[in-house]
Amino acid sequence: MKLHTILGAKGTITTQLLPVLQQHGEKIRLVSRHPTSVAGVETRSADFLDAEQTRLAVDGSAIVYLLVGLEYSAKVWRRDWPVIMRNVIAACKATQAQLIFLDSLYTYGRVEGPITEATPTRPVSEKGRILVEIESLLLAERHSGGLPAIIAKASDFYGPGVVEKSWAGTLVFSRLKKKQTPQWAVNARVPRTYTYTPDIGRALYVLAQHPEAFHQTWILPVASPTLTGQEFGALAAQYMHGNTKVQVLPKWLFKLMGLFIPFMREAHEMMYQDENGYVLDSTRFDQTFGFTPTPYADGIRTTAEWFLKN
Repeated sequence: MKLHTILGAKGTITTQLLPVLQQHGEKIRLVSRHPTSVAGVETRSADFLDAEQTRLAVDGSAIVYLLVGLEYSAKVWRRDWPVIMRNVIAACKATQAQLIFLDSLYTYGRVEGPITEATPTRPVSEKGRILVEIESLLLAERHSGGLPAIIAKASDFYGPGVVEKSWAGTLVFSRLKKKQTPQWAVNARVPRTYTYTPDIGRALYVLAQHPEAFHQTWILPVASPTLTGQEFGALAAQYMHGNTKVQVLPKWLFKLMGLFIPFMREAHEMMYQDENGYVLDSTRFDQTFGFTPTPYADGIRTTAEWFLKN
């Protein structure tokens, strides 16, 4: 039985990938600095900034999912991501494991029209430039044939249990839970793709089951057509019996809040994604693997139900 190892045992997507692996009877290992015990699942402690600890964490694995979440800070990313990526690449090569890296859209920068696998990387943010650099490490392995690896791209998350570090979670669902008016960042009149987290978990496992998917970059499944912020917030409000009119938070407000809140300061450079629309096109993934993304109506309803119960 192949061993599936998840690096980043407590992350948002781990909570979605883990049950998928369990449903398929896979052998699983969870790794982080302080992993929580899960029945029937092996856990290991490791600091991915340490090469030897990373190698031991990966040892014996067939598939490795790199789902590590670092502090949302360009300074931390600049310091730690290159080290982590080099250690993970070396560990996978040493143990002959295949690697799936879950990445964001920051590498693309400002884009006109839908984002596909063919969209060029033109980062306009510091975090985007950092991710381009670490992606280049994987691309070098891809070109040399040194490591079977996948770069899997997803937009900002929404879904059951997704509260922190998600505008949809904090500005829409959490506020509606408190009987407050839903909010949206910068512009609620343009389409803005959000990726449903259970779809990410299912999609990562699909990629792991197809050897031909490796040595490629994939846009993970997203529903179509993409909703505007007003449409997204109003739909959530219908399910949560709240105000369907969305309050828009201007860009200058995030900059002002950034003077006092580090996360807002770091998020400000990404506001371009909300200004003129940001749309993903997962047609290639959907058609290649026969995958049907969860429609927004279903995903938002399920997410709303979770928030109402928790």
